Amino acid sequence: MRIRAIKGWLAKAGQFANEYYNAPYRAAVARAKREQEDLFMLYVYSEMMGIPNPASYYTLELQPLLLEQFHEWHLRMGMEHSPFDEFRCC
Repeated sequence: MRIRAIKGWLAKAGQFANEYYNAPYRAAVARAKREQEDLFMLYVYSEMMGIPNPASYYTLELQPLLLEQFHEWHLRMGMEHSPFDEFRCC
């Protein structure tokens, strides 16, 4: 009984320490993630609008990784099929 109480207390102390350590960095991590997503969207939409994209050669390698996310995205947006004729995923 006493060992179970000590394990419970240690688990709560570990969670508190984890929260205490990570709290100051949450805003910085969220900001960096948002900036990366904004840059990625800029690349994607510039390519879609026909503006030459110098990173297109490197982003071509990401297509297999992003295909599943793209499929989930267009389904979430209410589109049964891909909105692009040249880019089929279903």
